[in-house]
Amino acid sequence: MTEMTSVLGTTDRSGSGRSGTGGSGRSGGTGRKSARDSTPAARTARRRALLHWIGVHSLGVAAALFFVLPFVFLFLTSVMSDHQALTRDLTPDTWEWGNYAKVFDTPGFLTWWKNTLLYAGLGTVLSVLSSIPVAYALAKFRFRGRQLSLMLVISMMMLPPQVIIIPMYLFWAKQLDLSGSLWPLIIPMAFGDAFSIFLLRQFLLTIPNEYLDAAKVDGCGEFRTLIRVVLPMAKPGIAAVALFQFFYAWNDYFGPQIYASENPAAWTLSYGLESFKGAHHTDWNLTMAATVLVMAPVILVFFFAQKAFVEGVTLTGVKG
Repeated sequence: MTEMTSVLGTTDRSGSGRSGTGGSGRSGGTGRKSARDSTPAARTARRRALLHWIGVHSLGVAAALFFVLPFVFLFLTSVMSDHQALTRDLTPDTWEWGNYAKVFDTPGFLTWWKNTLLYAGLGTVLSVLSSIPVAYALAKFRFRGRQLSLMLVISMMMLPPQVIIIPMYLFWAKQLDLSGSLWPLIIPMAFGDAFSIFLLRQFLLTIPNEYLDAAKVDGCGEFRTLIRVVLPMAKPGIAAVALFQFFYAWNDYFGPQIYASENPAAWTLSYGLESFKGAHHTDWNLTMAATVLVMAPVILVFFFAQKAFVEGVTLTGVKG
């Protein structure tokens, strides 16, 4: 009995000793970790990381304000009264939403809208439909003169439109008698656009040829391969090209000024806005309201299509 008691006592003492040793080991590890975190080097690293985070986000906020504040000023001025728009006030005393109704009541404003939609919408469709086959041929076909054709497309991109405007105007106005309309601007888009062809060609180069070979093995011709295989895979590139063309036509001022200036019924929003500003040069609130109405469709289109637009632009040019 005495021997059993001594053995249990020895076991308890050794267990308590191990427990104490383990506890002190864990606490010692935590203490060493806290000591490492509180060293001057660790504090300096945390401080640098915090300053880097603040600096990057401050630059982002400053850049965002740089681009957003002009639109905010434009919108706030558009809902001011006639008198307040000429003052230094930054916020309207009363929100004059009727300014937008006054802009729509301006004679010809709705006509400018219709003409711009016709020019931008129809021109974009014709340009995309005519550019896709040419870009597909330059990207996937092997024929004599392919590089020369590509160089011609690139050279057309570098040719300013002002260089050829006189012979083009004489052709459309004197030979075809289409001056005073937007058709001299819309019809050429049915024959392709150099920038759209080049951008689509660069995107189509990223599509592996194995997909096209598999479609041809299944019995697809070139046209069916383009429709069934290439176009579904090229949606981001087509969306980017369509947005570029739509934005260009919507904001085009030079073309309507040359061909449609003599006929107010054929004016677009970009050219009509100049006339509107001249008629309301003291009514800055109405001028700003008209500007907001001209810009709003473009901003909405880009907002809803920015994912496809960014994807198409990012993937374009992966291959040379």
